[in-house]
Amino acid sequence: MKKMIYTADELNNADRDELIGIILSLQKNIARMTQNQELILEQIAILRGQRFGRHSEKMNVIDGQMSLFFNEPEATASEPGTQAEEPDFEKVVIRRKKKQKGKREDDLKGMPVTVIKHEMSEEELKEAFPDGKYKRLPDEVYKRLEFHPASFEVKEHHVAVYAGMDDETVVKAQRPKDLLRGSIVTPSLEAAIINGKYVNSLPLYRMEQEFKRNDVNLNRQNMANWTIECADRYLAVLYDYLHKLLYQYHVLQADETTVEVSKDGRAAGSKSYMWIYRTGKSYEEAIVLYEYQKDRKEDHPEEFLKDFQGVCVTDGYQAYHSLEEKTPGLTIAGCWAHARRKYADAQKAIKDEKERKGTLAYDALKQIGAIYKLDNDLAELTPAQRQHRRQLELKPLVDAYFVWVKNTRVKSCQNPRQEKPLPIP
Repeated sequence: MKKMIYTADELNNADRDELIGIILSLQKNIARMTQNQELILEQIAILRGQRFGRHSEKMNVIDGQMSLFFNEPEATASEPGTQAEEPDFEKVVIRRKKKQKGKREDDLKGMPVTVIKHEMSEEELKEAFPDGKYKRLPDEVYKRLEFHPASFEVKEHHVAVYAGMDDETVVKAQRPKDLLRGSIVTPSLEAAIINGKYVNSLPLYRMEQEFKRNDVNLNRQNMANWTIECADRYLAVLYDYLHKLLYQYHVLQADETTVEVSKDGRAAGSKSYMWIYRTGKSYEEAIVLYEYQKDRKEDHPEEFLKDFQGVCVTDGYQAYHSLEEKTPGLTIAGCWAHARRKYADAQKAIKDEKERKGTLAYDALKQIGAIYKLDNDLAELTPAQRQHRRQLELKPLVDAYFVWVKNTRVKSCQNPRQEKPLPIP
Protein backbone atom coordinates (compact mmCIF):
# COMPACT_ATOMS: atom_id res chain seq x y z
CA MET A 1 0.00 0.00 0.00
CA LYS A 2 1.35 3.39 -0.95
CA LYS A 3 2.21 5.86 1.75
CA MET A 4 -0.43 8.63 2.02
CA ILE A 5 1.33 11.14 4.30
CA TYR A 6 4.78 12.60 3.52
CA THR A 7 6.95 14.95 5.53
CA ALA A 8 8.54 18.07 4.02
CA ASP A 9 12.00 16.43 4.07
CA GLU A 10 10.69 13.35 2.26
CA LEU A 11 9.17 15.49 -0.48
CA ASN A 12 12.36 17.58 -0.82
CA ASN A 13 14.50 14.44 -1.16
CA ALA A 14 12.12 12.64 -3.55
CA ASP A 15 13.21 12.24 -7.17
CA ARG A 16 11.14 13.20 -10.22
CA ASP A 17 9.45 9.80 -10.69
CA GLU A 18 8.46 9.59 -7.04
CA LEU A 19 6.92 13.08 -7.13
CA ILE A 20 4.95 12.22 -10.26
CA GLY A 21 3.64 9.06 -8.57
CA ILE A 22 2.65 11.00 -5.46
CA ILE A 23 0.80 13.64 -7.50
CA LEU A 24 -1.04 11.03 -9.61
CA SER A 25 -2.05 9.16 -6.46
CA LEU A 26 -3.35 12.37 -4.90
CA GLN A 27 -5.37 13.17 -8.03
CA LYS A 28 -7.01 9.75 -7.95
CA ASN A 29 -7.87 10.11 -4.28
CA ILE A 30 -9.28 13.60 -4.79
CA ALA A 31 -11.37 12.42 -7.75
CA ARG A 32 -12.68 9.47 -5.73
CA MET A 33 -13.53 11.69 -2.76
CA THR A 34 -15.27 14.21 -5.03
CA GLN A 35 -17.34 11.46 -6.62
CA ASN A 36 -18.31 10.04 -3.22
CA GLN A 37 -19.19 13.51 -2.00
CA GLU A 38 -21.47 14.09 -4.99
CA LEU A 39 -23.20 10.77 -4.40
CA ILE A 40 -23.73 11.60 -0.72
CA LEU A 41 -25.13 15.03 -1.56
CA GLU A 42 -27.48 13.48 -4.12
CA GLN A 43 -28.73 10.97 -1.58
CA ILE A 44 -29.28 13.73 0.97
CA ALA A 45 -31.23 15.77 -1.56
CA ILE A 46 -33.41 12.76 -2.44
CA LEU A 47 -34.07 11.92 1.21
CA ARG A 48 -35.06 15.51 1.95
CA GLY A 49 -37.78 15.18 -0.65
CA GLN A 50 -39.21 12.08 0.92
CA ARG A 51 -41.06 11.52 4.15
CA PHE A 52 -39.17 9.89 6.96
CA GLY A 53 -40.47 7.26 9.34
CA ARG A 54 -43.54 5.08 9.19
CA HIS A 55 -46.99 6.29 8.24
CA SER A 56 -48.70 4.39 11.05
CA GLU A 57 -48.03 5.12 14.69
CA LYS A 58 -46.29 2.41 16.68
CA MET A 59 -48.10 1.24 19.77
CA ASN A 60 -47.91 -1.78 21.94
CA VAL A 61 -48.82 -3.29 25.26
CA ILE A 62 -47.83 -6.83 24.33
CA ASP A 63 -44.06 -6.76 24.70
CA GLY A 64 -43.70 -3.47 26.55
CA GLN A 65 -42.28 -1.93 23.39
CA MET A 66 -43.81 0.66 21.06
CA SER A 67 -44.87 -1.36 18.06
CA LEU A 68 -47.98 -2.03 16.03
CA PHE A 69 -47.93 -5.12 13.84
CA PHE A 70 -50.52 -6.56 11.55
CA ASN A 71 -50.65 -9.97 13.26
CA GLU A 72 -51.61 -8.46 16.63
CA PRO A 73 -54.72 -10.67 17.05
CA GLU A 74 -52.63 -13.84 16.67
CA ALA A 75 -50.02 -12.55 19.09
CA THR A 76 -52.62 -11.32 21.56
CA ALA A 77 -54.61 -14.55 21.47
CA SER A 78 -51.52 -16.48 22.61
CA GLU A 79 -50.49 -13.94 25.25
CA PRO A 80 -50.20 -15.57 28.69
CA GLY A 81 -51.78 -14.14 31.78
CA THR A 82 -54.94 -12.74 30.25
CA GLN A 83 -58.48 -14.05 30.07
CA ALA A 84 -58.86 -16.58 27.24
CA GLU A 85 -62.36 -17.90 27.96
CA GLU A 86 -65.47 -16.47 26.39
CA PRO A 87 -66.76 -13.82 28.85
CA ASP A 88 -70.12 -14.23 30.58
CA PHE A 89 -72.66 -11.71 29.47
CA GLU A 90 -73.11 -10.50 33.06
CA LYS A 91 -69.45 -9.42 33.07
CA VAL A 92 -69.97 -7.18 30.09
CA VAL A 93 -71.74 -4.23 31.71
CA ILE A 94 -73.59 -1.99 29.31
CA ARG A 95 -74.99 1.41 30.21
CA ARG A 96 -77.99 1.95 28.03
CA LYS A 97 -78.09 5.30 26.31
CA LYS A 98 -80.93 6.85 24.41
CA LYS A 99 -79.82 7.35 20.84
CA GLN A 100 -80.31 10.88 19.63
CA LYS A 101 -80.43 11.93 16.04
CA GLY A 102 -77.86 14.47 14.96
CA LYS A 103 -78.27 17.60 12.85
CA ARG A 104 -76.74 18.14 9.46
CA GLU A 105 -75.95 20.76 6.87
CA ASP A 106 -78.12 21.02 3.75
CA ASP A 107 -75.46 19.47 1.53
CA LEU A 108 -75.18 16.35 3.74
CA LYS A 109 -78.17 14.60 2.26
CA GLY A 110 -79.46 11.49 3.96
CA MET A 111 -78.38 12.45 7.49
CA PRO A 112 -81.22 12.65 10.05
CA VAL A 113 -82.36 16.12 11.14
CA THR A 114 -83.87 17.06 14.51
CA VAL A 115 -85.86 20.30 14.47
CA ILE A 116 -85.61 22.32 17.68
CA LYS A 117 -88.18 25.12 18.05
CA HIS A 118 -87.51 28.30 19.99
CA GLU A 119 -90.74 30.28 20.54
CA MET A 120 -91.80 33.16 22.73
CA SER A 121 -94.28 32.58 25.56
CA GLU A 122 -97.61 34.43 25.75
CA GLU A 123 -96.24 36.68 28.48
CA GLU A 124 -93.21 37.61 26.37
CA LEU A 125 -95.46 38.40 23.37
CA LYS A 126 -97.77 40.63 25.47
CA GLU A 127 -94.73 42.49 26.78
CA ALA A 128 -93.36 42.98 23.25
CA PHE A 129 -96.75 43.84 21.68
CA PRO A 130 -99.02 45.49 24.32
CA ASP A 131 -101.83 46.09 21.80
CA GLY A 132 -101.80 42.43 20.84
CA LYS A 133 -101.31 43.18 17.15
CA TYR A 134 -98.49 41.16 15.56
CA LYS A 135 -97.90 38.57 12.89
CA ARG A 136 -95.44 35.72 12.72
CA LEU A 137 -92.76 35.90 10.04
CA PRO A 138 -90.80 32.94 8.62
CA ASP A 139 -88.50 31.44 11.24
CA GLU A 140 -84.84 32.29 11.33
CA VAL A 141 -83.12 28.96 10.68
CA TYR A 142 -79.54 28.00 11.50
CA LYS A 143 -77.94 24.59 11.72
CA ARG A 144 -75.35 22.93 13.90
CA LEU A 145 -73.78 19.50 13.40
CA GLU A 146 -73.63 17.26 16.45
CA PHE A 147 -71.67 14.06 17.00
CA HIS A 148 -72.90 11.13 19.09
CA PRO A 149 -70.40 8.41 20.08
CA ALA A 150 -71.06 4.73 19.52
CA SER A 151 -74.00 3.33 21.41
CA PHE A 152 -74.64 -0.22 22.55
CA GLU A 153 -77.84 -2.20 22.78
CA VAL A 154 -78.55 -5.52 24.45
CA LYS A 155 -80.35 -8.04 22.23
CA GLU A 156 -82.11 -10.37 24.66
CA HIS A 157 -83.49 -13.41 22.84
CA HIS A 158 -86.45 -15.27 24.33
CA VAL A 159 -86.86 -18.67 22.69
CA ALA A 160 -90.25 -20.26 23.30
CA VAL A 161 -90.12 -23.84 24.65
CA TYR A 162 -93.05 -26.21 24.26
CA ALA A 163 -93.65 -29.56 25.91
CA GLY A 164 -96.19 -32.21 25.04
CA MET A 165 -98.74 -33.37 27.57
CA ASP A 166 -96.89 -36.67 27.67
CA ASP A 167 -93.89 -34.78 29.09
CA GLU A 168 -91.66 -36.54 26.55
CA THR A 169 -91.81 -34.19 23.57
CA VAL A 170 -90.02 -30.84 23.99
CA VAL A 171 -89.55 -28.44 21.09
CA LYS A 172 -88.15 -24.94 20.80
CA ALA A 173 -88.98 -22.12 18.42
CA GLN A 174 -86.51 -21.42 15.66
CA ARG A 175 -83.74 -18.98 16.52
CA PRO A 176 -81.14 -17.25 14.34
CA LYS A 177 -77.69 -18.80 14.16
CA ASP A 178 -74.98 -17.15 16.23
CA LEU A 179 -71.91 -15.70 14.57
CA LEU A 180 -69.84 -17.87 16.93
CA ARG A 181 -71.71 -20.53 18.88
CA GLY A 182 -72.06 -19.70 22.55
CA SER A 183 -70.43 -16.29 22.15
CA ILE A 184 -71.89 -12.90 22.94
CA VAL A 185 -70.24 -11.37 19.86
CA THR A 186 -72.58 -10.21 17.10
CA PRO A 187 -71.83 -9.35 13.45
CA SER A 188 -72.03 -5.62 14.19
CA LEU A 189 -69.65 -5.88 17.15
CA GLU A 190 -67.08 -7.95 15.27
CA ALA A 191 -67.38 -5.64 12.25
CA ALA A 192 -66.55 -2.70 14.53
CA ILE A 193 -63.48 -4.54 15.86
CA ILE A 194 -62.23 -5.45 12.39
CA ASN A 195 -62.86 -1.92 11.13
CA GLY A 196 -61.03 -0.38 14.08
CA LYS A 197 -58.06 -2.72 13.79
CA TYR A 198 -57.55 -3.03 10.03
CA VAL A 199 -59.15 0.12 8.62
CA ASN A 200 -58.39 2.69 11.32
CA SER A 201 -55.15 0.97 12.49
CA LEU A 202 -56.14 0.98 16.15
CA PRO A 203 -54.34 -1.47 18.44
CA LEU A 204 -56.66 -3.86 20.26
CA TYR A 205 -55.72 -2.39 23.63
CA ARG A 206 -56.95 1.02 22.49
CA MET A 207 -60.28 -0.46 21.48
CA GLU A 208 -60.40 -2.16 24.88
CA GLN A 209 -59.97 1.24 26.54
CA GLU A 210 -62.59 2.82 24.27
CA PHE A 211 -65.09 0.10 25.16
CA LYS A 212 -64.44 0.69 28.85
CA ARG A 213 -65.16 4.40 28.42
CA ASN A 214 -68.58 3.28 27.21
CA ASP A 215 -68.95 0.90 30.20
CA VAL A 216 -68.34 -2.23 28.14
CA ASN A 217 -65.75 -4.63 29.54
CA LEU A 218 -64.18 -6.54 26.64
CA ASN A 219 -60.53 -7.47 26.88
CA ARG A 220 -58.24 -7.53 23.87
CA GLN A 221 -57.69 -11.30 23.99
CA ASN A 222 -61.41 -11.96 23.52
CA MET A 223 -61.40 -9.56 20.57
CA ALA A 224 -58.36 -11.34 19.13
CA ASN A 225 -60.00 -14.76 19.49
CA TRP A 226 -63.21 -13.57 17.85
CA THR A 227 -61.31 -12.02 14.95
CA ILE A 228 -59.25 -15.14 14.29
CA GLU A 229 -62.27 -17.47 14.47
CA CYS A 230 -64.39 -15.27 12.20
CA ALA A 231 -61.53 -14.96 9.72
CA ASP A 232 -61.14 -18.75 9.56
CA ARG A 233 -64.86 -19.45 9.42
CA TYR A 234 -66.16 -16.70 7.14
CA LEU A 235 -63.49 -14.50 5.57
CA ALA A 236 -61.38 -17.43 4.34
CA VAL A 237 -64.34 -18.66 2.27
CA LEU A 238 -64.89 -15.18 0.84
CA TYR A 239 -61.15 -14.85 0.11
CA ASP A 240 -61.10 -18.09 -1.88
CA TYR A 241 -64.18 -16.97 -3.82
CA LEU A 242 -62.61 -13.60 -4.69
CA HIS A 243 -59.37 -15.34 -5.66
CA LYS A 244 -61.23 -17.38 -8.27
CA LEU A 245 -63.23 -14.33 -9.36
CA LEU A 246 -59.96 -12.45 -9.85
CA TYR A 247 -59.04 -14.78 -12.71
CA GLN A 248 -62.02 -13.54 -14.74
CA TYR A 249 -60.43 -10.10 -15.14
CA HIS A 250 -58.01 -9.36 -17.97
CA VAL A 251 -55.70 -6.89 -16.16
CA LEU A 252 -54.31 -7.29 -12.65
CA GLN A 253 -51.75 -5.39 -10.62
CA ALA A 254 -49.29 -6.97 -8.18
CA ASP A 255 -46.77 -5.71 -5.66
CA GLU A 256 -45.20 -6.74 -2.37
CA THR A 257 -44.10 -4.85 0.72
CA THR A 258 -42.33 -5.67 3.96
CA VAL A 259 -44.21 -6.09 7.23
CA GLU A 260 -43.09 -6.72 10.80
CA VAL A 261 -44.46 -9.70 12.66
CA SER A 262 -44.25 -10.84 16.24
CA LYS A 263 -44.50 -14.25 17.87
CA ASP A 264 -44.57 -16.39 14.74
CA GLY A 265 -41.70 -18.66 15.81
CA ARG A 266 -39.00 -16.27 14.65
CA ALA A 267 -37.16 -13.40 16.30
CA ALA A 268 -39.31 -10.36 17.06
CA GLY A 269 -39.32 -7.83 14.26
CA SER A 270 -38.46 -10.40 11.59
CA LYS A 271 -39.00 -9.14 8.06
CA SER A 272 -41.91 -10.74 6.24
CA TYR A 273 -43.79 -9.79 3.10
CA MET A 274 -47.34 -8.91 2.22
CA TRP A 275 -48.11 -9.62 -1.43
CA ILE A 276 -50.94 -7.55 -2.92
CA TYR A 277 -53.02 -8.45 -5.96
CA ARG A 278 -55.81 -6.26 -7.30
CA THR A 279 -57.89 -5.66 -10.39
CA GLY A 280 -57.03 -2.80 -12.74
CA LYS A 281 -58.24 0.74 -12.21
CA SER A 282 -60.56 0.63 -15.23
CA TYR A 283 -62.89 -1.88 -13.54
CA GLU A 284 -65.76 -0.37 -11.57
CA GLU A 285 -65.59 -2.78 -8.62
CA ALA A 286 -62.08 -3.44 -7.41
CA ILE A 287 -60.94 -6.72 -5.89
CA VAL A 288 -57.92 -6.34 -3.60
CA LEU A 289 -56.40 -9.45 -2.00
CA TYR A 290 -53.48 -9.62 0.43
CA GLU A 291 -51.33 -12.71 0.88
CA TYR A 292 -48.90 -12.96 3.77
CA GLN A 293 -45.64 -14.83 3.25
CA LYS A 294 -42.47 -15.09 5.33
CA ASP A 295 -40.17 -14.46 2.37
CA ARG A 296 -39.98 -12.90 -1.10
CA LYS A 297 -39.54 -16.03 -3.20
CA GLU A 298 -41.04 -16.14 -6.68
CA ASP A 299 -42.90 -19.34 -5.74
CA HIS A 300 -45.61 -17.23 -4.09
CA PRO A 301 -46.81 -15.18 -7.11
CA GLU A 302 -46.32 -18.27 -9.26
CA GLU A 303 -48.77 -20.21 -7.09
CA PHE A 304 -51.21 -17.32 -6.71
CA LEU A 305 -51.36 -16.58 -10.47
CA LYS A 306 -51.04 -20.15 -11.75
CA ASP A 307 -54.54 -20.16 -13.31
CA PHE A 308 -54.60 -16.52 -14.43
CA GLN A 309 -54.77 -15.72 -18.15
CA GLY A 310 -54.14 -12.05 -18.87
CA VAL A 311 -51.88 -9.10 -18.11
CA CYS A 312 -50.32 -8.48 -14.71
CA VAL A 313 -48.75 -5.05 -14.13
CA THR A 314 -45.77 -5.08 -11.74
CA ASP A 315 -42.54 -3.30 -10.91
CA GLY A 316 -39.12 -4.50 -12.04
CA TYR A 317 -38.75 -7.31 -9.50
CA GLN A 318 -37.44 -10.29 -11.44
CA ALA A 319 -39.66 -12.76 -9.59
CA TYR A 320 -42.65 -11.46 -11.54
CA HIS A 321 -40.99 -11.27 -14.93
CA SER A 322 -39.74 -14.86 -14.77
CA LEU A 323 -43.35 -16.06 -14.45
CA GLU A 324 -44.07 -15.52 -18.14
CA GLU A 325 -41.97 -18.55 -19.06
CA LYS A 326 -43.61 -20.74 -16.40
CA THR A 327 -47.24 -19.62 -16.78
CA PRO A 328 -48.75 -19.93 -20.27
CA GLY A 329 -51.18 -17.13 -21.07
CA LEU A 330 -49.69 -14.76 -18.49
CA THR A 331 -48.16 -11.48 -19.68
CA ILE A 332 -46.12 -9.34 -17.28
CA ALA A 333 -46.27 -5.61 -18.02
CA GLY A 334 -44.01 -2.96 -16.50
CA CYS A 335 -45.39 -0.20 -14.27
CA TRP A 336 -44.89 3.36 -15.56
CA ALA A 337 -44.79 4.76 -12.03
CA HIS A 338 -41.76 2.62 -11.25
CA ALA A 339 -40.20 3.41 -14.63
CA ARG A 340 -40.26 7.16 -13.96
CA ARG A 341 -39.22 6.97 -10.29
CA LYS A 342 -35.46 6.92 -10.92
CA TYR A 343 -35.78 9.88 -13.25
CA ALA A 344 -37.67 11.76 -10.53
CA ASP A 345 -34.98 10.89 -7.97
CA ALA A 346 -32.31 12.19 -10.33
CA GLN A 347 -34.20 15.48 -10.59
CA LYS A 348 -34.49 15.80 -6.82
CA ALA A 349 -30.70 15.53 -6.54
CA ILE A 350 -30.25 18.71 -8.62
CA LYS A 351 -31.08 21.92 -6.81
CA ASP A 352 -30.75 24.36 -9.69
CA GLU A 353 -33.95 24.54 -11.79
CA LYS A 354 -32.13 25.57 -14.98
CA GLU A 355 -29.66 22.73 -14.59
CA ARG A 356 -32.53 20.26 -14.19
CA LYS A 357 -34.04 21.19 -17.55
CA GLY A 358 -30.83 20.29 -19.33
CA THR A 359 -30.70 16.71 -18.11
CA LEU A 360 -31.75 13.44 -19.69
CA ALA A 361 -33.97 12.77 -16.67
CA TYR A 362 -35.93 15.94 -17.39
CA ASP A 363 -36.46 14.91 -21.03
CA ALA A 364 -37.63 11.47 -19.91
CA LEU A 365 -40.07 12.89 -17.36
CA LYS A 366 -41.45 15.30 -19.94
CA GLN A 367 -42.20 12.47 -22.35
CA ILE A 368 -43.71 10.24 -19.67
CA GLY A 369 -45.78 13.19 -18.44
CA ALA A 370 -47.26 13.60 -21.92
CA ILE A 371 -48.18 9.89 -21.91
CA TYR A 372 -49.81 10.26 -18.49
CA LYS A 373 -51.81 13.32 -19.51
CA LEU A 374 -53.20 11.76 -22.65
CA ASP A 375 -54.09 8.54 -20.85
CA ASN A 376 -55.88 10.48 -18.09
CA ASP A 377 -57.93 12.28 -20.72
CA LEU A 378 -59.23 8.88 -21.87
CA ALA A 379 -60.31 7.77 -18.38
CA GLU A 380 -64.03 8.47 -18.91
CA LEU A 381 -64.30 6.47 -22.13
CA THR A 382 -65.59 2.92 -22.37
CA PRO A 383 -62.94 0.16 -22.45
CA ALA A 384 -63.42 -0.32 -26.20
CA GLN A 385 -63.16 3.41 -26.91
CA ARG A 386 -60.16 3.76 -24.65
CA GLN A 387 -58.35 0.87 -26.36
CA HIS A 388 -59.00 2.40 -29.80
CA ARG A 389 -57.74 5.84 -28.75
CA ARG A 390 -54.71 4.36 -27.00
CA GLN A 391 -53.68 2.52 -30.15
CA LEU A 392 -54.33 5.59 -32.27
CA GLU A 393 -52.85 8.37 -30.10
CA LEU A 394 -51.01 6.89 -27.13
CA LYS A 395 -49.01 4.13 -28.82
CA PRO A 396 -46.96 6.59 -30.97
CA LEU A 397 -45.90 8.45 -27.82
CA VAL A 398 -44.84 5.22 -26.09
CA ASP A 399 -42.96 4.01 -29.17
CA ALA A 400 -41.22 7.39 -29.48
CA TYR A 401 -40.15 7.23 -25.82
CA PHE A 402 -38.46 3.84 -26.21
CA VAL A 403 -36.76 4.92 -29.45
CA TRP A 404 -35.43 7.97 -27.57
CA VAL A 405 -34.19 5.78 -24.68
CA LYS A 406 -32.31 3.41 -27.01
CA ASN A 407 -30.79 6.21 -29.08
CA THR A 408 -29.74 8.13 -25.97
CA ARG A 409 -28.22 5.01 -24.48
CA VAL A 410 -26.15 4.41 -27.60
CA LYS A 411 -24.91 8.02 -27.65
CA SER A 412 -24.05 7.91 -23.95
CA CYS A 413 -22.05 4.72 -24.41
CA GLN A 414 -20.15 6.29 -27.30
CA ASN A 415 -19.34 9.39 -25.23
CA PRO A 416 -18.60 8.24 -21.66
CA ARG A 417 -17.99 11.82 -20.50
CA GLN A 418 -21.70 12.52 -20.83
CA GLU A 419 -24.30 11.34 -18.37
CA LYS A 420 -24.41 7.67 -17.46
CA PRO A 421 -26.20 5.43 -19.99
CA LEU A 422 -29.93 5.20 -19.44
CA PRO A 423 -31.26 1.79 -18.37
CA ILE A 424 -33.81 0.33 -20.75
CA PRO A 425 -36.99 -0.40 -18.75
